[in-house]
Amino acid sequence: MKNILKFLFIIFLFFNIQNLHAGNVYFIDFNKVLNESIAGKKAQDSLKKKFSTESGKFNNIEKSLIEKEREIISKRKILAKEEYQKQVIQLRKDVTKVQKDKKNSLNNLGKTRAKARTELLSKLNPILKAYMEKNKIQIVIDKKEVL
Repeated sequence: MKNILKFLFIIFLFFNIQNLHAGNVYFIDFNKVLNESIAGKKAQDSLKKKFSTESGKFNNIEKSLIEKEREIISKRKILAKEEYQKQVIQLRKDVTKVQKDKKNSLNNLGKTRAKARTELLSKLNPILKAYMEKNKIQIVIDKKEVL
């Protein structure tokens, strides 16, 4: 009985392995499509513009904080110890707040980038499916997924 089951199992595997081959496998470089298509270029330009605006804003704030720090250091001997400590603590709070805002801004930009990518891929999917049906392609694999 065990020999019959082993034999049937081996025959079953043999037929299934032959059916697993993929006839038409094609590769596509999604990064190239996303970066060089019209919609992809618009999204990239929009994200670059947003990033440069945000980074410029934070660079200006950081420069003003450095100036404020220099000013506080120059007044160190003139101010009373309590007043000096108060200004240093306020400067530290301001620096922490700017760092937190900068991190949130970069996280939001990353989320926007990921959202734009998924949106572009979802719009590309029906076009790719129609192309696959027209040219009888069974499998399309992203180029970066291939060794």
